Amino acid sequence: MRAFHRFLALDGALEADPARSVTPPKTPLRLPKAIPLDRVEALLAAASVGDTPAALRDRALLEVLYGVGARVSEVVDLDVDDLDRDSEVVRLRGKGDKERIVPLGSYAAAALDAYRTRARPVLAAKGRGIPALFLNQRGGRLTRQGVWAILKATAERAGITEEISPHTFRHSFATHLLQGGADVRIVQELLGHASVTTTQIYTKVTIDQLREVYAGAHPRAR
Repeated sequence: MRAFHRFLALDGALEADPARSVTPPKTPLRLPKAIPLDRVEALLAAASVGDTPAALRDRALLEVLYGVGARVSEVVDLDVDDLDRDSEVVRLRGKGDKERIVPLGSYAAAALDAYRTRARPVLAAKGRGIPALFLNQRGGRLTRQGVWAILKATAERAGITEEISPHTFRHSFATHLLQGGADVRIVQELLGHASVTTTQIYTKVTIDQLREVYAGAHPRAR
């Protein structure tokens, strides 16, 4: 309506724009959706069923998504050389081609080691020897759509009916770190956010959870 009245005023249909002083409504704050740790563990357990190359890859993929808080685009863009096995860190290329170094947890490192030694060579033999870390069944680079399909199938095996996306793992990574006492500035670096303001939205999530627990447990809160 503001744009329509501005057009009428510019076109001469109105002498003045009556909507000029109207302030547009603020976009409501959308809190990131994280899932509890037990649900993350259920997903990871469902991904590790079997010893096939695909199963080993899926476990490593999901461990990395949750273990380093990576965007799905950052994970599929990973090359083998982006891993440093000695210091157990991974180099991620984020928005604007900005690089950051993120440590690998022991679970992600172990899953990646199993995948690289026992599964990736099998998958790579079907392709053209590309440097991509995560490969599909034809030996090509795993795509974003492929990650979505893997996650959907894994959630079904875990009996999880709610909608879970690769970004859910990133949200859960940040939320669980803050719940564990991590400094928001450190979480900002790990996520690759240009501004701490973007990261602080997760602080609100944890405060809301604390408030809920407080309201239910403190005798003077009710």
